[in-house]
Order: sequence, then structure tokens, then C-alpha cells
Amino acid sequence: MTDVCMVVGAGAGIGGHVGKRFAEGGYHAALCRRSDQDGLDRMVAEITASGGSASGHLLNAVEDGSIEEAIAQIEAEVGPIKTLVYNLGAQVGNRPLADTHHKMFEMGWRLGTYGLFRAAKILMPLMEKRGGGTFLVTSATAAVRGNNGQHSHAAAMAGRRMLCQTLNAEFAPKNIHVVHILIDSAVNAPDTLGKLLGPERFAKLLEAKAHGKDELMEPSAIADTYFHIAHQHRSAWTFELDMRTFSDTAWWNHPVDL
Repeated sequence: MTDVCMVVGAGAGIGGHVGKRFAEGGYHAALCRRSDQDGLDRMVAEITASGGSASGHLLNAVEDGSIEEAIAQIEAEVGPIKTLVYNLGAQVGNRPLADTHHKMFEMGWRLGTYGLFRAAKILMPLMEKRGGGTFLVTSATAAVRGNNGQHSHAAAMAGRRMLCQTLNAEFAPKNIHVVHILIDSAVNAPDTLGKLLGPERFAKLLEAKAHGKDELMEPSAIADTYFHIAHQHRSAWTFELDMRTFSDTAWWNHPVDL
């Protein structure tokens, strides 16, 4: 039976490329995203046209029971989920405290932390019974540095990081590899950064920093790292790593205003 890589948050950036990379490596890529059935169908068609195996699943992770139902459906209809990629963002934009409303803050928590908890709650016991598995969790600079205007996002990402640590503490001895992956640069992703900036600004950014300049993180290169980490020997597992472009200053070296 084919092992499954389930990607929660399979847009045109990191999630979609990770799914494609795992399909190239022999997995069935179960691609899950909140909306855009046409986009899902295109990603699935691209993978299958290249000889891979994939399926698309609409999943609104905020809805109660949605993650649990998606995991149960994929396990029953496709196969055992060997690798889960939790790639949901929780960015609501830069907002001062006065403009960070209760529901907005809660939304960040639901996407950033609660959804991961729910996925682990149902999938970790299944992986344990099968003798192992992998959780690859995409995170952000906000997990380790709370900037001005990032009340919801920083709280959500820091919670995600701590949840990964507790999951690792409990399940690494049971052969389940939990990895917290901190993305510390802008990613060439039309579904996230592209929508945040708008088409015109995003096009200018690509011209200035991409197109052979390698100053935006390329999702396909990120996906190669995800695949490598998922296949590390357990005597040398990575728990946490951070990635950025060669030209960006690491989060811990940014100047601090005194």
C-alpha cells in the first residue's frame, strides 16, 4: 500500500511544492486547502501527468471536526498517512492592539495552534500503532520574535512551536518524528505573499528579488529540504531548523531598538 503525505495548506507555494516533491518520491500526495477546487485540480493533474499519485481535498480547518474527518477519510480511502505537513498560515497582517479584535486573535490561534493539536490528537495514535510517522510543521519568524503589530500571529506561532516541543517530547521515543520548520524569509508564493501584496507589488518584488537573483525563497527548494528531513535516520533527527535566503539577515541578528 502506498504511503500518504497529507498536506494541510496546499497552496501554490510551500504546500503545493512539498506535495509534488513527496509524490516524486513515491508517496501519494493528499493535498488539502480551504477553497479553490480548480487550483486543487490543477495541482493534482500536474502531479499525475508526471507519473505521480495525488488527490485533492477541500478542508476548512477552522470548522470543528473538519481536520478529523479529512484524516479519517484519507486513511480509509487512500492509505496510511506516513507524513503530515501542517502548513497553515495564521497571519492576519500588522495591526495595533486596538485593531486586533477578539475573533481575529482567536482565528490566529485556531489556525496556528489548535488545528495542529487536533491533527495530532487523531493522527499520532494511528502512527504510534503503525510504529512511526512524521509531522512536518511550517512555522515563521513570529514563533521566536514578537514584532510590533503581530499580537495574533506571534502568539499563534509561538504556541505552535511549544506544541511541537511537547509532541516531540512524548512521541519521539515512539518513533514519530516531529519537526518545527521556521521560515525566516519571504517566499515566492502567489497564494500568500502575492495576495498580501497585490498583483502589481508582487510583480515588482519578483523582478527585484527573484528571476535568477535568489533573494526570495523558492518553494521547490524548500520542498527538497522537507523531503530530506522526513527521511533522516533517527539517530540524527532534526527537531527544529530555520531557513532563509543567502542575502537575508537571520532573525537573531536583526538590530534591536533601545
